[in-house]
Parts: sequence; C-alpha cells; structure tokens
Amino acid sequence: MNRQKLSIIGMPMDLGQMRRGVDMGPSAIRYAGVNERLKCLFEEIHDQGDIAIGRPEVQIDPTSNLRNLDLIAEKTEKLAEEVDKAIEAGSFPLVLGGDHSIAIGTLAGVSKHYKNLGVIWYDAHGDLNTAETSPSGNIHGMPLAVSIGIGHPLLTNVGGYAPKVKPENIVIIGARSLDEGERELIKEKGIKVYTMHEIDRLGMTKVMDETITYLKERNADGVHLSLDLDGLDPHDAPGVGTPVIGGISYRESHLAMEMLAEAQIITSAEFVEVNPILDDKNKTATVAVALMGSLFGEKLL
Repeated sequence: MNRQKLSIIGMPMDLGQMRRGVDMGPSAIRYAGVNERLKCLFEEIHDQGDIAIGRPEVQIDPTSNLRNLDLIAEKTEKLAEEVDKAIEAGSFPLVLGGDHSIAIGTLAGVSKHYKNLGVIWYDAHGDLNTAETSPSGNIHGMPLAVSIGIGHPLLTNVGGYAPKVKPENIVIIGARSLDEGERELIKEKGIKVYTMHEIDRLGMTKVMDETITYLKERNADGVHLSLDLDGLDPHDAPGVGTPVIGGISYRESHLAMEMLAEAQIITSAEFVEVNPILDDKNKTATVAVALMGSLFGEKLL
C-alpha cells in the first residue's frame, strides 16, 4: 500500500439502479470528514473532485433490456482514465461512489497495472448477474461479472481490454443475497465466497486470515478492495439502496480493515452505495470514513 500519496476520486453516479440519492454519496463522505480523517496517514492527499455525470434521462437498451447501458459504459470509461492517471502518478486511488456499477471503471483503471490482480468484494450481494440472469436489468448488480469478462461487450471492454480479473483471484465477503444465476456462476467459476454463515461460524479473524493467505498463495501482485456499505448490517449502515438484514457488524468490519492494513496488501479501494437520502444523520458515510481510517492504518494507540 502506497502510504505517501492518496488520490480521492468522486464518482457520483446513480445510473446502475433505480433509487435516487446515491449520486450524493461522494459529497456525504466528504462531509463526514474523509480528508481530515486521512490527512495524518499520507504525506499528500489530492482530492480530484467528482467526475461529471450530469442528469441524463433513463435509457433502456432495447436489445439487452439493460438500464443506462451506453451511459454507464461512457462514464465508467472516464473513471478508468482517472484511476489510471492516479496510479501512473504513484498515488493510491480511493474512489467514492456512487452505485456499485462504478467498479467497472475502477477495475478497468486498476487492473492494467497488475499482471495478477486480486479482488476483495465486501458486499451483501455477488454482483455477478448478466442481462440474462438479472431480475431487474440494473447494472449495479453486474460489475463483478463484467470484470471477469462476462456480460455486454460495451461493459466488459471498458478500458479497452478484458477480463480485468481472474475468477480464482476473487474473494467475496459478507454475501447473504444471491440470485440463482449468480450461485451457478460462483460454482462454475470457482469463486471463493464467505457468506454470513462462514463469518458467523468461523469469525471475522479466521475469514480475513484465510482471505489474505488465499490471495498471497495466488501470487496476487495487487489487491483491490471494493466495499459496498450494504455489506454491513443495516443497523450500522442504514443509508444504502439495497439493505439486507443480518449483515457484518461495525466492529467486525473495523477488524477486517485493520487486518488488511497489517497485511499491507491493498493497492486500491472504493467505497460505494452510500445514499444520504436513505440515511440517518449521515451515519453511513461516517461509518465509511471510519472504516477508511482503519484500512489505511489508523491506530488508537
């Protein structure tokens, strides 16, 4: 983890789903004090501001039935460029979402810099749907499938190459809501998943130890953390668009971030799905910022 320079990139995009408000996620996270919280952990922090999304009309692709397909491809391409530039400048890219479809762009910008990228997907959902398996046509349920090269070519080819990550280099943590097509794809591709059952049974310490070991054994030369705030229980993170009860606790999440900081394997990160309209006094954004502090090595003593 590059502890010298941090680039914060806002991606205020809500095109991947139907609930408005997640486009204000980057602003909510900044309001919760992300720059102030992290300034003592890096020599330099560059807040790049937000990528311009605008207020486009909702579009349904007539062939695939995907919502805002062309727009998401266009906007995630811009995000990929910004993430690429940050890494080229020797900076750690931290992307603030926005719905989880932004991960298409983040991973496109990150993966080109690594031969064998690993991904930790901290989420209640698998995000492994395709146009054929998605119940809704919402692309925020597809970014992980897209990143392993499965999905509409406009999405899989963001950044000009595919795939971005090998299925065997992915670890999903916190899953508790999977569609049938996602379950089949997980089994077919051998994707490693820690559901809430495993977290409850093994404990977060064991889950993170195994995750870190697993990625090291696969010789991952970089590891991207994609953290969806709905991975946490709605009691701790109420301001998300698709809450699922029975999730990871606030303290378990801090432990997970602390263990990643100690392992020093994370080379890029994004925090997504903060929706202040659905939140309680900006609680979810505040949780996101606190978890960022733990991820980047903040200590009590």
